[in-house]
Amino acid sequence: MSALGELGRYVADSGPPAEDLRELAQLHLIDTVGALIASTRMPEGLRLLRFRAGMQQAAEAEGALALDLSTRCALARASEIDDIHLPSMTTPGAIVIPGALTLAAAMPVVAAQEATAQGLVAAIVAGYEAMTRLGRAVDGPSILYRGIWPTYFAAPFAIAAVAARLLRLDAGACANALALALTRAPPGVGHHNAQSTSRWFAVGAAAGSGLAAALAAKAGFTSDLELMESKFLSGIYAITPNVAALTEGLGREAALREVSFKPWCAARQTMAATQALREILQTGVRPQDIERIEAFVLPPHLGMIDHGVKNVDRASHLTSVHYCMAVGALAEHMTADVGQSPGRLPPAVRDFMGKIKVAADESLLADYPRSWPARVVVTAGGARHERLVGHVPGDPARPFGRADVHEKFARYVAPAMGAERTEQMLACCGDAIAHGNFAGLLARIEAACRGALAQL
Repeated sequence: MSALGELGRYVADSGPPAEDLRELAQLHLIDTVGALIASTRMPEGLRLLRFRAGMQQAAEAEGALALDLSTRCALARASEIDDIHLPSMTTPGAIVIPGALTLAAAMPVVAAQEATAQGLVAAIVAGYEAMTRLGRAVDGPSILYRGIWPTYFAAPFAIAAVAARLLRLDAGACANALALALTRAPPGVGHHNAQSTSRWFAVGAAAGSGLAAALAAKAGFTSDLELMESKFLSGIYAITPNVAALTEGLGREAALREVSFKPWCAARQTMAATQALREILQTGVRPQDIERIEAFVLPPHLGMIDHGVKNVDRASHLTSVHYCMAVGALAEHMTADVGQSPGRLPPAVRDFMGKIKVAADESLLADYPRSWPARVVVTAGGARHERLVGHVPGDPARPFGRADVHEKFARYVAPAMGAERTEQMLACCGDAIAHGNFAGLLARIEAACRGALAQL
């Protein structure tokens, strides 16, 4: 059996998940809904909502469903506070969870509410599995730095798995849905980082194409199930896939358990160094006494994060380790703003950034890409302080519990909705998993989106 055939059988045959996995899925759902709503406060998020509003006037029912799915995935991913799977360099929650919620709410009720809720969780687990396995198979941590965006590439594949599970397609149809989605995998979007960037629109559209693949498979269309074993990826994308990564250990340990929550808004590549500096400061070192900081980072990450910032260029702030460390030391409250593009840096932050030197350290690669460590050396008052951080809060090795996820949700959602409605939204997230009230949750999400547009 081909790798896609085997993965398709897994998706088709997957049963109700264990209770602890169900609980973990709920935490990721809460985290992703928070990311989606937080994006409605950004110019990029509002542009996505305006685009959808214009398109909805001309869309038929099925087209409107794909448009809703695409926009919700785009909003969640644009936040940069969505979850991340380090070994595959994919951000599955932003694609899988809005997609699963949108499709589950649109499907007719054919079973008891509890069974429907179980189906949602099973689809979420299957989507995480498909997306992270494809990301590992194509070596996401390497291809990112040559211009192939792993999340963008794997988004159709993930949604195809989600839709196939919710539609209860048989093993053959699931495999064909995955294969057809793989033929629609887009590589990259370039490096246009203006507020008007099409980056988030593009990733949402890629997710929508996964729905089309599943619906085509349901209608009887077939595709090449030998794509992973053939020269398809090597010939078109110059990727030699690790085919075994797509199926090895399938069904034994859910990939969802390997996914990290992001503790604050920034590129994940900057976080270990920022956390190391924070931990040094917690020992009593005062920021004003620091003379020099050396940040040693993973060699693959150096080119992405070793730079300054540009005014009103959000991406440059999110990916600058100098900026992220300075904000972490002096202005932690700024990380609660998903916009992350101040027009003018506070002078203290800019001066602090000038004290930071960044270098690659080959010794940090021992457990890469399963962990993304950094080592920081601070010189203050003539004394030397050093900290190695292998895992940041939110990683599976330093896991977030329910209280952590709720606190993060409130931190990013309350500025958009207010405290009372934030608590109501949080309760609605729980209700979606417990009782299958997907329509109620989406209605609240849409109310938040309308509220954001109304403030323009």
